[in-house]
Amino acid sequence: MYMESLRDRIKIQVKKSYADMARAAGLGCSAGCCGPSILAGILDTGKKIDYSVDQLALGPGQANLGLGCGSPLSMAGLKKGESVLDLGSGAGFDALLAAKEVGETGRVTGIDMTPEMIEKAERNAIDHKASNVMFRLGEIENLPVESGTIDVVLSNCVINLSPDKESVYGEIFRVLKPGGRIVISDVLRSGDLPREITEDPAAYVG
Repeated sequence: MYMESLRDRIKIQVKKSYADMARAAGLGCSAGCCGPSILAGILDTGKKIDYSVDQLALGPGQANLGLGCGSPLSMAGLKKGESVLDLGSGAGFDALLAAKEVGETGRVTGIDMTPEMIEKAERNAIDHKASNVMFRLGEIENLPVESGTIDVVLSNCVINLSPDKESVYGEIFRVLKPGGRIVISDVLRSGDLPREITEDPAAYVG
């Protein structure tokens, strides 16, 4: 019962934090508050975590909110016609990049549990005329995806936010086709954290 309560509080905090980020990004950029220093920071960080200059030209401050910690695309080896699933797709940056790589015969699905991020990603897909990508509201512990239908699962700095990682990996293997592949960029901890951090949803998200 205690662990379920903690998991619920973490999930609520994650949703709130990312909804706030989506709203702030939308308001800021539409109001002209995404100034040169913020956009330069997003682009500089992107270069450091293995995105190319061409990739970073896609929507800084819009699709690319600077929330990733590496580029799963750099090792995915995506091919034309493949089906790709992006876990925790946010404003759609990696999903839109993947859509360009798999081409018109491929398809990309982004999953996010934050309605505000889904709305932002859908707007970005329209803006970039990406007809082979769709975004669905859902949780990575219980994916709204049919079993055995995905060639490649991508995730960028999202699985660390789940308090139930076993279910996440179970779902990844469920949706993958035989011979499918996983590419994950994420943060890892090398030792135990004190309880005041692991039991504080705000610190967990931070």
